[in-house]
Amino acid sequence: MIFADKLINLRKKLGLSQEELADKLGVSRQSVSKWEGAQSVPDLNKIIALSEIFGVSTDYLLKDELEDVEFVEETSDASPVKKVSLEEANNSIRAIIKHRGRIALGVFLCITSPVLLLLLGALSEYTNIINEQLATAIGLPVLFLFVIIAVGLFITSGMKLSKYEYLDKEAFETEYGVTGLVKEKKNNYQNTFVLGLVIGISIIIASVIPVIIFGSMNMELQASIAVAALLVGVGVGVFVLIFVGMKMSSYTRLLQEGDYSKEKKEASKKYSDAFTGGYWLVATAIYLAISFITNKWEITWVVWVVAGLLFPVYTTILASIANKNKK
Repeated sequence: MIFADKLINLRKKLGLSQEELADKLGVSRQSVSKWEGAQSVPDLNKIIALSEIFGVSTDYLLKDELEDVEFVEETSDASPVKKVSLEEANNSIRAIIKHRGRIALGVFLCITSPVLLLLLGALSEYTNIINEQLATAIGLPVLFLFVIIAVGLFITSGMKLSKYEYLDKEAFETEYGVTGLVKEKKNNYQNTFVLGLVIGISIIIASVIPVIIFGSMNMELQASIAVAALLVGVGVGVFVLIFVGMKMSSYTRLLQEGDYSKEKKEASKKYSDAFTGGYWLVATAIYLAISFITNKWEITWVVWVVAGLLFPVYTTILASIANKNKK
C-alpha cells in the first residue's frame, strides 16, 4: 500500500477532514490533497508529525511493503508540540497586517462615538442653531451606530484571526529558517514601530492642549468643541498605536518573546480566556457607566488609559496564581 492510501485511511479513521489535518500540521489543505493524490510526498518533519498524530511508526508510513499498521506505544500523556512552518508563520503575519486596520478602526469608532453628541449638545446649549431634543435624537443614534460598527469589526476580524490563537496561548516550535526570517523582519520594522509610538503618543498629548487653553479662558462653546477634538485626537493616536503595535506583536509572538514567552503562556493558560475577556468587559462597562452618569466624556476616556496600564499588572497576578496552583 502506497503512502497516499495509508494517509487517506488513517485520516478517515480519526474522523479528520483534509483541512483539519492541515491545521494540525501547519500546512495548506492543498498540500494534504496533493499527498493523498500521490502528487507529492511530505518532508521528513511532516512524516514525523503524521506518525505522532496517527500513533503509527514512520516506517509504516514510508515503506510501501508494510501493509499492517505499526502502532507506536504511548510514552506520555502530553500532546506533541506543534511545529510552525515558514508558510504558517508568513500566513499569520499577513493575517495580522490585513486585519490590524479594522481592529484599530473599531477602537477609533468606540473612542469617537460621542463626538457628534457632544458637538450638537454644545450647540444646543450655547447657540440657537439646534435644540436639545433634536441634538440628542441625532447624536445618540450615531453613538450607538459607531459602537455597533466597531463590534462588527472586532467580531469579523476575530473570527479570521482565531486560526492563529494557538500562537498566543500554546508553546510551539518553529521549523528551520522561521526564527531567522522573523527576527530579520522585526529588526527591519523596529524603527517604523518606534516612530509610530512617538507619533501616536504625541497626537494624544497634543489633543489635550486646546481643552486646557479654551477651558482656562472660560470660552465654553470653544472648550466643548475642543473636547470633541480631543476625543478625535485620542482616537487617531490610539489608532496609530494599535496599527504599529499589532504588526510588532505578530513578530514577537512567533519569536515567543515578552508576554508571548513559553513560561508566561504556561503560567496564565488556565486563566487567560475567561479572566482576560472579563477584564475588558468590566473596563467597557465602567467607561460607559461613568460617561453616561457624569456626562464628562472629555475626561472619562482616561478609563481606557488606566485599564491599559493596569492590564500587565492584572495578567501578572493571574500568572502568579496559576504558578501557585501548579505547585
